[in-house]
Amino acid sequence: GAGDLGNGFMFDLGQIYLLKFYTDVLGISAAYAGLVFLVTKLADAFIDSGVGTYVDSRKNIGKRGKFRPFILFGTLPLAIMTVISFLSPDLSQTGKIVWAFTTYMLFNAAYSIVNIPYGSLAASMTKNPVDRAGLASFRSLGSQAALFITGIVVIPIVMKFDNPQVGYPVAIGIMAAVGVIFHLICYFGVKEHEVVVKKNEEKQPAGKAFKALLKNRPFLILIVLTLFMILANFLKLGVQLFYVQYNLGNANLIGSISTVNLFMALAGIAVTTPIVAKIGKKAAVVVGLTGSVIFEVLNFLFFGDSVGTFLTFHAIGYFFFMIPNTIIWALIADIVEFGEWMTGERTEGIIYSSYSFARKVSQALAGFLPGMILTAIGYVPNAVQSAEALTGIKMMQFVIPAGCSLIALVVFGLFYTLTDKRHKEIVAEIAARKA
Repeated sequence: GAGDLGNGFMFDLGQIYLLKFYTDVLGISAAYAGLVFLVTKLADAFIDSGVGTYVDSRKNIGKRGKFRPFILFGTLPLAIMTVISFLSPDLSQTGKIVWAFTTYMLFNAAYSIVNIPYGSLAASMTKNPVDRAGLASFRSLGSQAALFITGIVVIPIVMKFDNPQVGYPVAIGIMAAVGVIFHLICYFGVKEHEVVVKKNEEKQPAGKAFKALLKNRPFLILIVLTLFMILANFLKLGVQLFYVQYNLGNANLIGSISTVNLFMALAGIAVTTPIVAKIGKKAAVVVGLTGSVIFEVLNFLFFGDSVGTFLTFHAIGYFFFMIPNTIIWALIADIVEFGEWMTGERTEGIIYSSYSFARKVSQALAGFLPGMILTAIGYVPNAVQSAEALTGIKMMQFVIPAGCSLIALVVFGLFYTLTDKRHKEIVAEIAARKA
């Protein structure tokens, strides 16, 4: 949980604030800002694959473990790049665009070096499906706590300075420093138990491992689920500050949304493990996505224009969304065993990096689309928006995320076959082979 808390104190800052920072402080157009997200995230998806391949290719595993050293040695460079991403040097328009591309690319590369090994930890800690659901719950708890804190404190810190060019780096620097502390707590507080290194055997070529993933049906379905869930969530995050400022008339409501999100996340995380124990992970994902879609649609049609009702229906929808958002991390750990059962090779790093590749593609689209749509609807920074712009912002806040969640629901509900019962059978068969 502390690991995701540390991640969030750096990664969430880019998702929530960077688009508005680019348009309103650095001074580049929304279209170019969107392109920054698209190009850098797509490039970073390939970096993820390289990091995952390197992690799995390591043979001389020391006492620090297979995954933990990347957290220890990667956290400080990540913190530095987080702050640099929010600097606004006095450059020409072209220079500012190049600056945004370069700094965000380096930030994402630094994040991959920490996050890919961190994301592989769960599969090396336990094989018990209920325990994995518990680990996933703590991951989500850490992530949501970071989202809550950064959502509340960043803008007030920025506003204490007359110049946002100073306020943003100071606020982001404080957040990044806290993120380093929690990364270190994670490093010193977790243990790897299931790491197997075959020092005397020829390692499996990375290309063969990636090719095997294309035959791993549960993995492919999980990729589709992830693509559309992350797209739904990050689209909302990317446009959230625009919606509360221009549609609801109060930029400080971002703090109220963060508070609501935290309490609903706590509730969603609290019920996830018992729900999984009762009906299984697949059914729990279906229930959560269904509820999320329903309340997004209700907010758009009837309740989104009033602060009180908007927050109420947003809260209920977010509660439902947190259930599948939590379970995803347990599903990827299950798929590690499914891949081992198929191929005889255990490749946590390659599987997680390939999974992260899909997340980065979705994040790229989620960063790109708001910038393009804001440009298309006639958004003007720091000005009164037209009726068309307000409608477009509202659709980005509700309709498009609901549509993405609906696609995820249909594909996962119809085609995902790795149930908890089947996973238990696979783990038993793997153990029998080894015996």
